[in-house]
Amino acid sequence: MTAPVLVIGANGYLGSHVTRQLVAAGHDVRVMVRDGANTIGIDDLTVTRHVGDIWDSAVLRTAMTGARDVYYCVVDTRGWLNDPTPLFRTNVEGTRNVLEAAVQPDVAAGLRKFVYTSSYVTVDRRRGRTATEADVIPDPTVLTPYVQSRVQAENLVMNYARERGLPAVAMCVSTTYGAGDWGRTPHGAIIAGAAFGKLPFVMGGIELEAVGIDDAAQALIAAADKGRVGERYLVSEKMISNAEVVRIAAEAAGVPAPSRTLPLPAAYAMAALGSLKARLTGTDERLSLGSLRLMRAEAPLDCTKARRELDWRPRPVEESIREAATFWVGLRAAKR
Repeated sequence: MTAPVLVIGANGYLGSHVTRQLVAAGHDVRVMVRDGANTIGIDDLTVTRHVGDIWDSAVLRTAMTGARDVYYCVVDTRGWLNDPTPLFRTNVEGTRNVLEAAVQPDVAAGLRKFVYTSSYVTVDRRRGRTATEADVIPDPTVLTPYVQSRVQAENLVMNYARERGLPAVAMCVSTTYGAGDWGRTPHGAIIAGAAFGKLPFVMGGIELEAVGIDDAAQALIAAADKGRVGERYLVSEKMISNAEVVRIAAEAAGVPAPSRTLPLPAAYAMAALGSLKARLTGTDERLSLGSLRLMRAEAPLDCTKARRELDWRPRPVEESIREAATFWVGLRAAKR
């Protein structure tokens, strides 16, 4: 407990929960956040702050030097961007800059584990079978730019583990639900809409692998202790339909769930219009063929490896969905 640990991207949704759990466990916690970032999720914690972004090599090395474990929780999740350049800049080149700092002798000397937040989209998921960490996407170039950026970034981390001696593990986290979503993630926005009774309909035919945000944070922390270097771990509790998520959130908030369902063909028609508008106007449309394709690229995951090797025991994700709905209702009441 005496050696410090570092959370890079501690102001983010997952990063803030990792930080809170580390502080609660009595660790000496350092955090690295961007100048001007919204840090409401960690402002009540006693931590050592390092202010800078992932391109600031001097701040990176200062924050990392002497840290026993580094949790890397920075990612650009905006898979709907019309111009995907920022995705590759942050997710790939930014990760590369952090990895290069992590293998410098003064940092590497005290580093026990580099816990990298990856995504379950890096695993080859096909309908009709259950995917594991052993399933590698054969040709990422046919996938959306967002998925390509996540695959490239994870491959970088694994290459540094194999070739540069970085003690890294990759945590392939699924869709996260829970309280403390101060940045209003896209999936959190759906729960907020359901809790406020403002969703006009539910999209049919959509199922997502999901996990509670606190449980995902626990998996990352367990990986620092028990994860095997050079391995990746799937982090998900179960597959759950979008309709069920909305129903649970509405029920927890005490409001009726949407009575209408948008059929999948209609969703594809709307997504096609979104893609056309993005192409013609250069705007970013959240519902596009690419984003819908990402939601539809689902297959069950086998998370036995994380449960067995990390001794990870996630709660039912339904509990986290209820907590998310309660969070949004409470936040609205506080604002009023």
